[in-house]
Amino acid sequence: MAATVTKRIDASNLNLKEQVVSINRVTKVVKGGKNLSFSALVVVGDPGARIVGFGTGKAKEVPAAIKKGIEAAKKNLRKIHVLERTILHSVLGRFGSGQVLLKPAPDGTGVIAGGPVRAVIQAVGIQNVLTKSIGSHNPHNVVKATIAALEQLRDRATVADLRGISIDKLQTPGSRTPRNGSGAPQQ
Repeated sequence: MAATVTKRIDASNLNLKEQVVSINRVTKVVKGGKNLSFSALVVVGDPGARIVGFGTGKAKEVPAAIKKGIEAAKKNLRKIHVLERTILHSVLGRFGSGQVLLKPAPDGTGVIAGGPVRAVIQAVGIQNVLTKSIGSHNPHNVVKATIAALEQLRDRATVADLRGISIDKLQTPGSRTPRNGSGAPQQ
């Protein structure tokens, strides 16, 4: 699999909103006793620009860990291709043993998601989507699987280019040619 080259998104001119997904107290056992520290998983995003990123930070205090997580997330921003209020097509993102299924939803449905998936979806600015988290419930795996699913979304221009046709010849979602029972188009 070839490595894709993505250009870094500048976080200074974006209206980023941060959301802490999980905070975990971790200990390291040393000769003198236990060293306590905190690990924070943070999701940042700009709903208007459809940009999202995640990061982790570790420190002796919770606010310092969150601050480090935000800085790491700002270095890890991605552009996501979505419609006005929902996603273009169903996708399944995988990371480790965690899987996240995202399906488009009609207006008025809202975000049907829980925990880490909801944080990522709201950071991107998607208003109507159905989700299902399968397998691992570890927040790190779920966030990474959700972002992997969102990265699989392609815009209409890319799909038209891959198929070698013009954008206006692409069918819009839900406008398929009606078929009779045999699978052939109706006359």
